[in-house]
Amino acid sequence: MSTAAAPLPSIKLLAESADLKSIPSHYDYSTIANEPTASEPDDSIPIIDFSLLTSGTLYQRSKVIDDLGRACQDWGFFMVVNHGVPETLMKAVIGACNDFFYLTEEEKREFEGKDVLDPIRCGTSFNAQKEKVFFWRDFLKVLVHPQFHFPSKPLGFSELSLEYCQRTRKVARELLRGVSESLGLED
Repeated sequence: MSTAAAPLPSIKLLAESADLKSIPSHYDYSTIANEPTASEPDDSIPIIDFSLLTSGTLYQRSKVIDDLGRACQDWGFFMVVNHGVPETLMKAVIGACNDFFYLTEEEKREFEGKDVLDPIRCGTSFNAQKEKVFFWRDFLKVLVHPQFHFPSKPLGFSELSLEYCQRTRKVARELLRGVSESLGLED
């Protein structure tokens, strides 16, 4: 006779508990810094002006493509400005994410998922039935491409996230075109 393990309480619920005096031992936590602290960089993080990539002159676009190539080669990442995704939309998505994690444990359990490959999953650990050490975090994982999957709660979260995904996908596609061109490939 097999007994299913009880679901892990959310980290939010644990952290807000009056009984919590220390982090439970089965969570991965260390006060020892494994990584050296960052020093002052010699250069600043590359900034890509998206508007010049999409609407600039041929010279501006060419320069941004060169900048993209250097950023990828020298840094492996860059910051994008003037991308056209409204700040109000970004803040609304973050607010809706917070609202999701403020749902009751019972409401969040609807989206728990049973398999690591489920298109919508929330929880505190990747595979709580098999892991011996858990991460000290709550998560929501969704697959939004090629099909859009999203929780139905809180109200409006899915619609807001769909708009955000559509807008950021357009930005990503244009950036990938630029990166491809910087490598001398077709856009």
